[in-house]
Amino acid sequence: MEAKIREVFESVGSFFSGGDHIPWCDRDIINGCEREAAEAAEGDSEELKRDTIMRLSWALVHSKQSEDVQRGIAMLEASLANSSPPLLDREKIYLLAVGYYRSGEYSRSRQLVDQCLEIAPDWRQALDLKKTLEDRVAKDGVIGIGITATAVGLIAGGIAAALARKK
Repeated sequence: MEAKIREVFESVGSFFSGGDHIPWCDRDIINGCEREAAEAAEGDSEELKRDTIMRLSWALVHSKQSEDVQRGIAMLEASLANSSPPLLDREKIYLLAVGYYRSGEYSRSRQLVDQCLEIAPDWRQALDLKKTLEDRVAKDGVIGIGITATAVGLIAGGIAAALARKK
């Protein structure tokens, strides 16, 4: 019985907290990635530069700070303009989808996830993000309906109270 109660509380808690399974990245990791990218920029290896930029982009779009997420989105969009192998583009598009998800632009994120799945239909990460997006949109809809129902209830209660006072 206790396990059931705990399960109910955890599901309610995850409903209101966002409960997605996309990892977060802290400032220390971002700083380390920025140092790596700066060092790689001084070198001659284009592959090392590309790899460090990808790691930095990953860290930025997984940040809890919206400025970092926006910076990661800008970096990824700029790097998509350069031609790269389809698998690398797939990674960039996926990270863009994560960035847009983190910034609350769910429709743009969904478009990008669908684009990833066109390239690799069985890609587990993209499928998980798509499910997370669908759950988030459904949850936001339920919360919106709840807020609307509460507002309607309050208005109806106010009208009923006003009518009761007149009598």
